Amino acid sequence: MQIPSKYDASQVEGKWYDYWMKNNYFHSEPDEREPYTIVIPPPNVTGVLHMGHMLNNTIQDVLIRRARLQGKNACWVPGTDHASIATEAKVVAKLREQGIDKNDLSRDEFLKHAWDWTHEYGGVILEQLKKLGCSCDWDRTKFTMDDDMSEAVIKVFVDLYEKGQIYRGYRMVNWDPEAKTTLSDEEVEYVEKQGKLYYVKYKVEGSNETLTIATTRPETILGDTAICINPNDERHQNLKGKKAIVPICNRVVPIIEDDYVDVEFGTGCLKVTPAHDENDKVLGDKHKLEVIDIFNEDATLNAFGLHYEGKDRFAVRKEIVKELEENGQILKIEDYNNRVGISERTKAIIEPRLSDQWFLKMEDLAKPAIEAVLGEDADIKLFPKKFENTYRHWMENIRDWNISRQLLWGQQIPAYYYGEGKEDFVVAESIDEALQKAKVKTNNQQLTINDLRQETDALDTWFSSWLWPISVFDGIRNPENKDIKYYYPTNDLVTGPDILFFWVARMIVAGYEYKNEKPFENVYLTGLVRDKQRRKMSKSLGNSPDALKLIETYGADGVRVGLLLSSAAGNDLMFDEALCNQGKGFANKIWNAFRLINGWEVANIEQPKSSKTAIEWFEAKFQKALIEIEDHFSKYRLSDALMSMYKLIYDDFCGWFLEMIKPAYQQPIDKKTCEAAISILENNLKILHPFMPFLTEEIWQHITTRSPEEALIVSKYPEAKPVNADIISEFDFAAEVISGIRTIRKQKNIAFKDAIGFSVINNENATKTFDALIAKLGNLEAVNYVNEAVDGALTFRVKSNEYFVPMSGTIDVEVEVKKLTEELNYTEGFLKSVQKKLSNERFVAGAPEQVVASEKKKEADALAKIETLKASLASLK
Repeated sequence: MQIPSKYDASQVEGKWYDYWMKNNYFHSEPDEREPYTIVIPPPNVTGVLHMGHMLNNTIQDVLIRRARLQGKNACWVPGTDHASIATEAKVVAKLREQGIDKNDLSRDEFLKHAWDWTHEYGGVILEQLKKLGCSCDWDRTKFTMDDDMSEAVIKVFVDLYEKGQIYRGYRMVNWDPEAKTTLSDEEVEYVEKQGKLYYVKYKVEGSNETLTIATTRPETILGDTAICINPNDERHQNLKGKKAIVPICNRVVPIIEDDYVDVEFGTGCLKVTPAHDENDKVLGDKHKLEVIDIFNEDATLNAFGLHYEGKDRFAVRKEIVKELEENGQILKIEDYNNRVGISERTKAIIEPRLSDQWFLKMEDLAKPAIEAVLGEDADIKLFPKKFENTYRHWMENIRDWNISRQLLWGQQIPAYYYGEGKEDFVVAESIDEALQKAKVKTNNQQLTINDLRQETDALDTWFSSWLWPISVFDGIRNPENKDIKYYYPTNDLVTGPDILFFWVARMIVAGYEYKNEKPFENVYLTGLVRDKQRRKMSKSLGNSPDALKLIETYGADGVRVGLLLSSAAGNDLMFDEALCNQGKGFANKIWNAFRLINGWEVANIEQPKSSKTAIEWFEAKFQKALIEIEDHFSKYRLSDALMSMYKLIYDDFCGWFLEMIKPAYQQPIDKKTCEAAISILENNLKILHPFMPFLTEEIWQHITTRSPEEALIVSKYPEAKPVNADIISEFDFAAEVISGIRTIRKQKNIAFKDAIGFSVINNENATKTFDALIAKLGNLEAVNYVNEAVDGALTFRVKSNEYFVPMSGTIDVEVEVKKLTEELNYTEGFLKSVQKKLSNERFVAGAPEQVVASEKKKEADALAKIETLKASLASLK
C-alpha cells in the first residue's frame, strides 16, 4: 500500500467513516459485556452544527470511543428534539412566504406542513455530526415526536394527572407575544435595558387634589383598577378612603392601603394593574380588585385600549406619553435602568399575562432529585463540582412547572372537554378512553365522541425531553424490555450548564419517578465557546465560524484537538482558529513519524544497546502517561488527558524516541527494534484514537493488512503496567547532558558529523544506563569517566557532575578566554547584588517567603555558573 507523502484529511475522513458504518461498529445490542451508554442532548431539529455542538459532541465521541476500546458494549443514542417554539416559527415563516396564514389552517393541515418541513430540513445537524466523526448508533436515532416517544409523553401526563401532580389553573404566566405562547420561568432571560421612569399625575375624585405615581410602563395605565399606598406613609394620610381617576380612560378606582408598597421607591403611590404584573395580581386577589386585560395575544392593545386599539404596546407607550404631556399629567421623566424579561427562543420582551394553563407540581417530585445529587450518599456526580450550588439553589426554590404551550407543533395535551365548566374535562391516553371516563364522570351513557373536544394546547418540549434517557429505550411504554434493563441507567451525560435546570434536573426527577433510579451516573458540564474577546458566539455578532468550513480547512481531527486542548470542564473556551491549526500540525507530525518508521530498511542484525535502552525508557514513559491519562479521565479533565498524550507523542515519541533508535544514514534498522517501534506506535494510536479517530485509523490500516475485526476502532486499549520510575529519572538526567553537548556544538559551530571527545567527573554517581544513547545523540567518540578536569576543554554541569568537551585546535583560545572572562565578571557582579540583598536583615525579615526563596535560588545558580566558568577558563589556560 503506497503511503502519501502528506496527510490529507479530505481523502481520509469520508473513507473511514463509511468503513466504520459498513462494518456496523457503532451499533450496540445487549449482550454479556459491561454496557457503557450515553444519550445525546438532542439538538433542535431546526438546528445546524455550531461551535457548542462541536465541543459537546466531540467530548461524547471521545468517551464512547474510549469505552469501545476498553471492551465495553458502547452505545451512544442520537436524536433530535422537536423544538416546538423554534420549529413552529420556521414553519409559520415558510407559510407566510407562500401567502398562507397559519390561522386559516386546521390543526391537521398545519401539522402536515410542519411534518413536511421536518422531513425536508430536519435532522441536517445529525448528518453534520458524522463529518465530525461522531460514532453514534444511528440505528437507534430518535425524534421526540416519533409515535412511540409521543405515546410515552402522553402516558406520563395521564399518570401524573391521576396522581394529582398535574392541575389546570388560572395563573399569571410569562407570555411570548411573538410566539404567542406561554413560557416557563426557566425560558425567560433577564437583561438590563435603558428605559424611562415616568411620573404621572392622577386626579383624586371630588377634589382638586392629585397624586403622582412612577411607572416604567405607562401603556398599562389603561388597565389600572386601584392605587395603593402604604398605611404608614405620612405623606399620603390624606388619600385614605378616597378614589382616584385613571388618566385617559377616566376610570374611577379605589385608593387601597397595603404595607406591600415601598415608601422609599418612587412617590409612595403604586398603580395596581392586576392583569399585567404578578405582584399586582397578588394585591388584586387580596383586595378583590377588578382585573382588566388590555392586550391581545400579540401584545397589541384590545378594546380596553380605547383609541389605541390594534396598536403595538411600544408604539402606544410613546403615544400615550405624548397625550399625557398634552393633558399636563406628566410631572417628569427620568432615565431608568430596568431588568426586563425576554424570551429565550424569540428574544421578544415577555408580557405577564393571566391565563388558564396546565402545571406540574414540582416540590415533592424534586426531593429525590435533590438527594441524588446533594445527599451524603449522592448517586449522581456533577463535574465540575461547583455547579452543585447552582443545582441546590434551583431545586430548593423550585416552582410548579408550566407545561402547556399555545402551539400546534408538539404533543397535544390529552385532556377532553365535554362541557363549558372549568372542571368539565377528563384526561385519557385516547379519545375512546376519554369517552368512557366522561360517561362515568357525568353518569351520561348517551355521550358520543362528537361531544368531546380535545385541549388545543401542546405540551412544553421539555416535557418530552425530560424522559429522554428512559424513552429512547422504550422504558415508559415497556418498562421491562431488554434494552431499558441493560442500558439504563446510562453512564455519562455531557451537556452545557445553561440547561442544568431545563433538562438535567428534570431528567433526574423523571428517572426517580419512573425508574426509581438515577438516569445517569455523571454529568460533565462543558463551558461555553467564546471568541478571543470573551464574547459568546452568536449569529448576530458574526463571530461564530462555520463549523463545516473549519473541518474542511483543518480536518476533523485538527478541529477536535483544537477544541479540546483548551476546554477544561465547566470553564468557557476562548476559541482561536490557531488551535485548530495546532491540531492539524499535530496530525502531520504523527503522519511524518509513521512515514519515517515505514521508510527504514529492516535487517536481521544485532540490536544496539542504545535502542534496547530507548525502548525500555519509552515503555516506562508510556505507562506513566497512561496512569496520568486515566486519572484525568476519572476527573473528566479531557483537556489534560489530551495534553498528556500530546506531550508523550510529540516530545517523547517523535522528539526523543525516534532519534534514539534511528539508524545511521543509509544503514538498516534491526528487526527487533523496528518491531518494538511499530508496537509502540500502535499503542500511541490506541490511546489517541478517541481524540483523533480518522488519522489514527488511517495509520493503523497502513501499518499492515487488517481484517474488519482488527480495525483500530475495535482494538484493545493498552493495559496499565508497573512503571519503571528509575529509568525515567535516569533519562531526565541524560537529556540534560545531551542538551549541554548540543549547546556547545551550536555555540562552536561543530557539525554533527564530526565526532567529539567527551569526559565526565561523576560526582552524582549517575548510572551508565544511557551512556550509549548520550554517545549516539551527541556523536561522541566515547563517554570517558575521569577523576580530574580535562585541560583544553569546555565544560558544563548537570547537578554536581562536570562534563568536558575538548576544544584543542578547534577554536581561537584567546577569543574564547576573553568571552568566558566577560561572562564570569558579569555573573560575579550579579552574585554580589543578590548577596547584598540577602545580607539585609530587614529585607529577609519583611519580604514574602517566596521572594526570599527566589533570591536564594538566584544565589545558588550564580555560584554554580561561576564554578563552571572558572573550570572552563582553567582548561583553556
